[in-house]
Amino acid sequence: MDVTAIIIAASIPSAITGFCFWLIERNIKKQDKKRETEEEARREDMERRENLRQQQEFYLVQGVNAAIALGEATAKAVQRIPDAHCNGDMHAALEYASKVKHAQKDFLAKQGINSIYE
Repeated sequence: MDVTAIIIAASIPSAITGFCFWLIERNIKKQDKKRETEEEARREDMERRENLRQQQEFYLVQGVNAAIALGEATAKAVQRIPDAHCNGDMHAALEYASKVKHAQKDFLAKQGINSIYE
């Protein structure tokens, strides 16, 4: 056997091994790209859900404010009726609703200021 035959015989297994490693590397890169795409889609879905949660929270607070305002307006209207004898419960409930409304507004204002500086 001459030298070129030995070199060719030794290079064939190396070439096959190199080709196999190339295929494995290509497969790993495809999996990484697929995983990155899935992760990006999952991140976008989580952001969308978080935005929806924030909107729901906003509408919930608005609904509570509307209910308190309606309750206050009703209580004040009933107090103005001459024949309606409002007991202490009506006055206490009106006072409590007003206190809760102001506490909620203060809390939301603090949260808004904190989020500005974070």
